Amino acid sequence: MGALLAAGSALWLGILTSISPCPLASNIAAVAWLGTRAGRVKGALAAGLLYTAGRMAAYVGLGLVLAAGALSLPAISQFLQTYGTRILGPLLMLIGMFVLEIIPMPLTAGGAFSAAAERVKNWGAWAAPLLGFLFALSFCPVSAALFFGSLLPLALRESSPVLLPALYGIGTGLPVLAFSLILAFGRASIAERLMRLARFETWARRVTGIVFIGAGVYLSLKYIFLLIP
Repeated sequence: MGALLAAGSALWLGILTSISPCPLASNIAAVAWLGTRAGRVKGALAAGLLYTAGRMAAYVGLGLVLAAGALSLPAISQFLQTYGTRILGPLLMLIGMFVLEIIPMPLTAGGAFSAAAERVKNWGAWAAPLLGFLFALSFCPVSAALFFGSLLPLALRESSPVLLPALYGIGTGLPVLAFSLILAFGRASIAERLMRLARFETWARRVTGIVFIGAGVYLSLKYIFLLIP
């Protein structure tokens, strides 16, 4: 996969994660917190950037730890180099079915991290990066599938455990940053915009799930069944 395509995929996966139902709820909470900066454009922008930086730090940290653990074991490294392409096809199909909710994923959200995030909301503007960090670790089924099942294998395959998770983190924070600015200029129509975002998520998730399954079928036919030259 080309570098630009990998970077674009990581960013899109982050955006899709941010508007999925469960992460969307935490992002709405973050937007509500950022609403305290309404009327102060610089304050809203700074808080949104700090929140996004916190999310980036969480995903980059996870990427580094998991990549280091996987690649430090010669057997795992050799296995990924030899069979990584063959595994990617079925994995993409599986993730696509998770994203489309064809297969339920019995995974609870990070309750402890969510509870901690609630406690730091009263810390002022500097709570933004910690809030982003904690919300990022509050994985839901779809966000876990997208990060661990799609982003992380992509980062390992591209040998990019920092850049791609960072772009993923930026993607997860972009809606919050956008809505923080909307709140700064006027919050009257914020609820309507959030509802539009929720409707967009449904279609974006369906399209992404179908693309994942289609790409998985293609890779399986090419590298497992050798039916495509």
